[in-house]
Amino acid sequence: MQSVTLLIDKRRELSTKYKKLLSFEGNNVIVAKNLISAMKTIQDTEPDVIIVSDSIDEDLSEFCKKIRALTYNMRPVIIAVSKSSEIDDRLKVLENGADDFIGEPVNSDEFAVRIKAHIRREYESNLDFKCHLPNLNYSIRALKRVMKTNSDWAAMFITIDNFSNYKKTYTELASDKLLQTFSAIIQSALGHNEYLGVISESEFLVITDIYKAEKIANYLIFAFESVAPKFYSNQDLKRGYVMMRGDEYAGRRCDFMHISIGIVTSGFSNFSDVKHLMNELIQTKSMAHNPLKSNYLIDRPKISAENSVFEKSFNNKISIIEPDESMYLLLKTILQLQGFEIIEGDDIPAVIILDTGEDSINKDHICTLKQKYSETKFIVTSIFHDKEEILSTGVDLYLPKPYELSSLLKWVETFINEFNR
Repeated sequence: MQSVTLLIDKRRELSTKYKKLLSFEGNNVIVAKNLISAMKTIQDTEPDVIIVSDSIDEDLSEFCKKIRALTYNMRPVIIAVSKSSEIDDRLKVLENGADDFIGEPVNSDEFAVRIKAHIRREYESNLDFKCHLPNLNYSIRALKRVMKTNSDWAAMFITIDNFSNYKKTYTELASDKLLQTFSAIIQSALGHNEYLGVISESEFLVITDIYKAEKIANYLIFAFESVAPKFYSNQDLKRGYVMMRGDEYAGRRCDFMHISIGIVTSGFSNFSDVKHLMNELIQTKSMAHNPLKSNYLIDRPKISAENSVFEKSFNNKISIIEPDESMYLLLKTILQLQGFEIIEGDDIPAVIILDTGEDSINKDHICTLKQKYSETKFIVTSIFHDKEEILSTGVDLYLPKPYELSSLLKWVETFINEFNR
């Protein structure tokens, strides 16, 4: 991503000279003559460095103090440039919010190198420690800047699905190596002027050319599907799913990791602000989600009626399949008291709680239900303590009887949230 340097200087000749000195590769220099025009640039681009000259009408130290107060939430580097050689003036400026003081006349080479050093420090202070990529704040800053450009662009929201369950099963060390490997794969697909940053631990943001986005998405899906199996044990690969371990997660089945990619471009939408763009990215990525394999979705011209809105409603519906009538009533009452809706019939539930009965495990019945409700989360309870046989049907959790109701409620809430994610 291009860095942005804001130069606040009233002088025409010197501001032109400074802009030329600082317009090195990867740095965009914007000149403002006063606080009003400077604030618009600050709001639009969140500059990495703000250089304030004493040519302004206000006292330099007070002006630096004002800029620092106005940019408290983004914390740019503020550099004061002044003709004064008085030590008291320098100290006053530094005490009032400036990070550095440069005396005029400046040495051109030193001036450019010092600004480069500040830009580098600002960038490095915003790196994620695991993947060494720009963090969420810097990624939001990158989106703000690209929205203000006149060129076409595409933003890609990339998520590693089922990552948290992988991390719980295979430890943080293995999950960190996976993240580092995948970030290296993404970087290999990008050019020098394209942006890669993180949104959260398992979510990435790419800003690229509008015509290149789909090629990148196809490559990332192919590369991830090729690499991901190397991070699983042979036993899990042979089984076809992960059987989570540990007292808290025993009986939980987890599908293998895959990626979902939502792509939003400047070609079809006008975004009012960065929040609008982020919401669009999140929605597109959610629609791209496939429960079993990697997938991507790119925005297209809208064909819906004018002013129409599609919004997925929160599903907290639960279906209980329990042959013991007293147990059914108990579960129904407790879950309703927790705010969940108990349904019967053809509505699509977020969670199905299925007891296998006392005779045997009817695997065909479970598989038929799984085909009918492919996205629904399944909790199977049973007196038959063959965890692997039950999980092989594709259900999400096996709870051996007898179980604690508090444990059941915890898993219901977890699966409700996963279903609506």
